[in-house]
Amino acid sequence: MSRTTLLAATLALGLLAPGAAVARTAEPVVAVPAGGSLTLTGHGYGHGRGMSQYGAEGAARQGLTSAQILAFYYPGTTVARVGGNISVRIGSDTTADTMVAARDRLVARVVGRPSQTFALTGLQRSATRWRLKPLSATRTALSYQIPGHAWARARVLDGPAEFFAGGAPITLYVPGGSAAYRGALRNAPTAAGGRDRDTVNVLGLQNYVRGVVAREMPAGWSPAALQTQAVAARTFAAYDRAHTPAGRSYQTCDSTSCQVYGGVAAETRATDAAVAATNGQVLTYAGQPAFTQFSSSSGGWTVRGSVPYQAAKADPYDAWPGNHVHDWTTTVAAGKVQAAWPSIGTLTGVQVLDRDGNGDWGGRVNSVRLTGSKGSVTVDGTDFRMTLGLRSTWFRIG
Repeated sequence: MSRTTLLAATLALGLLAPGAAVARTAEPVVAVPAGGSLTLTGHGYGHGRGMSQYGAEGAARQGLTSAQILAFYYPGTTVARVGGNISVRIGSDTTADTMVAARDRLVARVVGRPSQTFALTGLQRSATRWRLKPLSATRTALSYQIPGHAWARARVLDGPAEFFAGGAPITLYVPGGSAAYRGALRNAPTAAGGRDRDTVNVLGLQNYVRGVVAREMPAGWSPAALQTQAVAARTFAAYDRAHTPAGRSYQTCDSTSCQVYGGVAAETRATDAAVAATNGQVLTYAGQPAFTQFSSSSGGWTVRGSVPYQAAKADPYDAWPGNHVHDWTTTVAAGKVQAAWPSIGTLTGVQVLDRDGNGDWGGRVNSVRLTGSKGSVTVDGTDFRMTLGLRSTWFRIG
């Protein structure tokens, strides 16, 4: 979940009073007049599995330590230490080449062949940009650019290659801008092979987490909350690394599909301190990195996940005055529902069929029936939420 998503909160806060779990029975149909709309009231933001980020801050404000917060949201896990590198696909670089700014100590090297390393200042001191561009599946062109001149080829490298500057940040040029990254910037083959390449940032796990925490949680939050986010982010990356499909050139990505990573620009003094305070710490279960999912706000009740340490239970820390997504209300036009599920025709009614049984109103919605002039359709609660842009599946219609 991105920091932008986490902070997108404009509604007034209300206090949640979870009720007892209720039977999973279909609710009355809510009629929708022609051309009308649905008003939905809900709790929380995100899938609700694992840590609530707002809950972590609420717990920190109540005096809990990072270790206590982690134990609450990931019960049954054990703290361990890991190191090594992580490889991150840079999604903003949509080209097949990898282009960087010239800097001191910059070298180009063939991946897996340390003897094939070339100091770029020695090849062309007046160059301001360097580029790796695939010529084939096994050959890469190393080129440079001098201001006012076209690209010139310095040499052809036998294999995929990368730029490295002794661990110092390297500026990567991407369509429409640039960003700095620590570690190496690799022009890596994709699964498609041939001249198709990804730009992949290969760096130490600790430096990677420095570029994640402030993109996933406000840097001004409590130290204990930031430390909790650092451990969760490091563990999430270690889990991705341990479950990388064979043959893929990267282990994680830099977007909300994995967790948001911003490189050097995302580092702050407060989040760096949290990363340093938890140096190398991860959570494990049965000796392996845990699947430490997290979302913005649990709404007051976490969701049972696919692993034992993702438990469904009341979350007393999520409701605090700064959490404006603990409760929410939104309106959805009937036309939007009809456009998403055109087979129903004109929407006439909506019915919640099933809930998970945890918390207020019987918990999160598992399925919904949409009825219209041409028929009806049953929709999964998550599909309903994502299609209509709702904050969570924990809602009621009224």
